[in-house]
Amino acid sequence: MKAAVIESVGKVTVSEVPDPAPGPRQVVVEVAACGLCGTDLHILQGEFAPSLPIVPGHEFAGAVVGLGSEVTELRIGDRVAVDPSLYCYECRYCRTGHNNLCERWAAIGVSTAGGAAQYAVAPVANCVRLPEHVRTADAALIEPLSCAVRGYDVLRARLGAHVLIYGSGTMGLMMLELAKRTGAASVDVLDVNPERLATARQLGVTGAATSADELDRPQGWDIVVDATGNGAAIQDGLDRVAKAGTFLQFGVADYATTATISPYRIYNQEITITGSMAVLHSYERAAELFAGGVLDPEVFISDRLPLSRYPEALDHFASGAGRKTVVVPD
Repeated sequence: MKAAVIESVGKVTVSEVPDPAPGPRQVVVEVAACGLCGTDLHILQGEFAPSLPIVPGHEFAGAVVGLGSEVTELRIGDRVAVDPSLYCYECRYCRTGHNNLCERWAAIGVSTAGGAAQYAVAPVANCVRLPEHVRTADAALIEPLSCAVRGYDVLRARLGAHVLIYGSGTMGLMMLELAKRTGAASVDVLDVNPERLATARQLGVTGAATSADELDRPQGWDIVVDATGNGAAIQDGLDRVAKAGTFLQFGVADYATTATISPYRIYNQEITITGSMAVLHSYERAAELFAGGVLDPEVFISDRLPLSRYPEALDHFASGAGRKTVVVPD
C-alpha cells in the first residue's frame, strides 16, 4: 500500500509499504481522510515519536475492510472514526483514571503506523461507528475535537465566563465553538493571521484582534486559552488572566519553550494555571457532538490534498496557511 513515512528527522516521503494485518482484536481501516496536526511537525522535528521511521497520522476515519479473529462488534463496510490513544491500563495513572498520562503512553500515528496511508490498523475498542448523515472524510475532525472537549473538561468552565483564546487555527476555532456552547458571556480571539481572524469572525466572536491591547477588558479574562504553543503568546496570556481566573495551556509548545510567572500574583489573585493533554474519555462525546453539528466541516477543512502529496501538505500546514489540512486517497 501507499503511505507517508517520516523516515528520519526532517525527511518525509510517500512510499510503498506492506499492507497491514489485524491482530485478534483489531480491524483494518481503509482511510477516507487523515488530518495533519502540530504533532506531525513535532515528530518530523524528532520529538514525540519513540523511534523513526513512522507512518504518521492520528486524525483519521474510514471504512472497515479487515477484521481480527476475535472481533464481533464491527462488520466489513462499517464506517468508523478512530481514537488513536493506546494505553497500558496497568500503570498508576491508568489505574487512577488519568490514562492520557500513561507511563507507557502511545498512539496510532505516533508510536505505531498511522492513518497517513491507504490502510491503518486500530483496536476495535478505539473505533466509533459513524451515523449515516456524517461524511466519512469529514470525521477526521473528531480527534482534534475530542482534544478540545478534554480541554473544557479540565476548565470546568462556568456560565457567564469571559473567554480569551490565543490562536484561530483549527484548535483555537474548536475551543471557540465549545466556548459558545458552554455559556460564555463573551469570547475573544487573537491571531496575527488576518485570514484566520476572518474565519473566527465568520463563526461569531465578541472580538477578534491581533493583540489583547485592542480589546476592552482591563480587568482581564476569566478564562485564557493558549491554542498556539507560541512562547510570546503564552507569556502574554498569563498576564491577561483576571482575578480568580484560569489559564489553560492547550497548544503544544516546543520542549524548550519557557514562560515567567509571578508566584505572588498566583497566590494573591487565586489564579489557576493548568494544562490539557490529548484525549481522555472524550472521543465518543466528541463524535456525538460532531454528529450533532457542533462544527461545520466546510469551514474547518480548508485544504484536501491527495496522499501522494503528503510532504507538500505538511509544508502547507507548517506555513500556517488555511485551517485544517487533510490528505485523502489518490
